[in-house]
Amino acid sequence: MKTLKDHIILYDAECPMCKLYTSALTKTGMLASNGRASYQDMPEAACAYVDRQRAVNEIALVNTKTGEVKYGIHSLFEVISNSLPVFKGLFLFKPFIWLMSKVYAFISYNRRVIIPTDINNENDIQPAFKLKYRVAYLLFTWAMVGFILTSYAKLLTGFIPAGNSYREYLICGGQIIFQGIIVSIYAPAKRWDYLGNMMTISFAGALLLAPMLLVAHFVNIVPIIYPLYFMAIAGLMFLEHIRRAKLLHLGWMLTISWVIYCIIVLLLILNFK
Repeated sequence: MKTLKDHIILYDAECPMCKLYTSALTKTGMLASNGRASYQDMPEAACAYVDRQRAVNEIALVNTKTGEVKYGIHSLFEVISNSLPVFKGLFLFKPFIWLMSKVYAFISYNRRVIIPTDINNENDIQPAFKLKYRVAYLLFTWAMVGFILTSYAKLLTGFIPAGNSYREYLICGGQIIFQGIIVSIYAPAKRWDYLGNMMTISFAGALLLAPMLLVAHFVNIVPIIYPLYFMAIAGLMFLEHIRRAKLLHLGWMLTISWVIYCIIVLLLILNFK
């Protein structure tokens, strides 16, 4: 595989995803072994050329000979097309570039709520906040969680009343509104960070339910397993909510209100039995 020499890619040291894929670029030989560095410890050779704030938002690829800098999806395209020329035509196709730029921005501007860090770390450079990408993330996770929970609810019909096809979407959407009101009163400056983290927890929980849905499709198991598994996942979500609330320095208020909302919803569902 052809190596892109005399280039350094700058990644976010606080982002496990960034570390993983840039490490893969060097390990596969797409970049030289010294072809990656964190923007938190930006090499002096790159400092003069890089827009520091933009490098925080979009991963930067620096040509150490010419000083040319490419950002975001264009930096990744440069590395990949050098090693795999077959993709060059695709990477010049404007509709594809536009689509992948949006996907990249969607992930990049939400990466700190997907995998959080301590926001009080003074040495940490935070990516810019883009409301439209945070709202898009909330809508995406809401839709995915609602879809998975709607399917899983069918496995619980012997234990809780069956609902209509919109019930789980309403429950998930209601939680966003309920917790959004609480955090807006309690800590308005952290509203969007909290909601992003909360929906990441919900999305992760829904993804953990997916394997049981797959098992249920092929194997008949004792029905009590389904609610027990659901409660185990809910317990993990509770612990993760506590952890993330601590990282956001929000104390216990949001965790308590999160639990209260879940109890209210359960009581309402059981009341319709």
